[in-house]
Amino acid sequence: MSDTDATGDRDATDNAGATDQAIETKVDAAEAAALDLANVDDSDRQAALQAIADAIDDNREPIQSANAADVEAAEELLEAGEYTQALVDRLKLSDAKLDSIVEMVRSVAAQDDPLGKTLEARELDENLELYKLAAPIGVVGTVFESRPDALVQIAALGLKSGNSVMLKGGSEASESNRVLFDLIREATADHDAIPEGWAQLVEARADVTAMLEMDDSIDLLMPRGSSEFVQYVQDNTSIPVLGHTEGVCHVYVDREADLDMATEVALTPRFSTPRSATPSKRCSSTRPSLRSISHRSPHATPRLTWRSAATSEPGRSSTWPRPARPTGRPSTAILSSQ
Repeated sequence: MSDTDATGDRDATDNAGATDQAIETKVDAAEAAALDLANVDDSDRQAALQAIADAIDDNREPIQSANAADVEAAEELLEAGEYTQALVDRLKLSDAKLDSIVEMVRSVAAQDDPLGKTLEARELDENLELYKLAAPIGVVGTVFESRPDALVQIAALGLKSGNSVMLKGGSEASESNRVLFDLIREATADHDAIPEGWAQLVEARADVTAMLEMDDSIDLLMPRGSSEFVQYVQDNTSIPVLGHTEGVCHVYVDREADLDMATEVALTPRFSTPRSATPSKRCSSTRPSLRSISHRSPHATPRLTWRSAATSEPGRSSTWPRPARPTGRPSTAILSSQ
């Protein structure tokens, strides 16, 4: 081995060691905070969440300035063919998106306290009773893609449920993530009941590999990304993994359903944010209900591919409205924003 190669290997080893040490320090801080956070009263957690919502609402300009830098860099990579338009779209933090983030945090704060509830109880013997209570998981490690709003969602849900969170977002959203994380940390630092270190920002890719080995400190991993990435995480850690790669995006509309609500659920997300993972892909119902939903939609008429509920055989593609079916037997509409 040449001297140059030896130096290169030594530098790589030193850098890896520094990365591991940094992530270990963050995980240790999150683990220590989790013990205290588990005992914080719900009123204090609610107040901290409202402070986070206020901080985001009051600091839109620095958030969007940082986000603009991320989007500009992403659009350059889009032109170079390295990013997709869907990724760039998910990255953007518009005023409407910030409104939804603030509303989401406030809605999480308003939810009932998930902790301390009796889930099961049984009498094992005289004067011997067994109770199963809802309790925090501990330290939750998360890895997510280009959506910076995911950082706020995970942090809010973690705080509400009394869990410390490790937040590893995509490098394409690094500027947005840093600003959002700093706002969350500063907002909760003003509440003495919330322990310091309950949320940790992870930025280095090598830290993900290190986290997979920390089964003595991290209690749950939640990867959000491609099927290949989720499978990689599952195959390379002994930590429990809550992995999902395919959205369950089917909607069934009953004959007696509120059709205005059904329209909002089935069609509006499909055509307002078509590149998101959550809009419905299939809408199952009787023929009359689906036709009523289509007429109520304020969006462009969708293209619908029909499959018979009885045979599951593909039908021909068609645009609303179609001739009425006899008897209104069930069908599935595969929705597309094309």
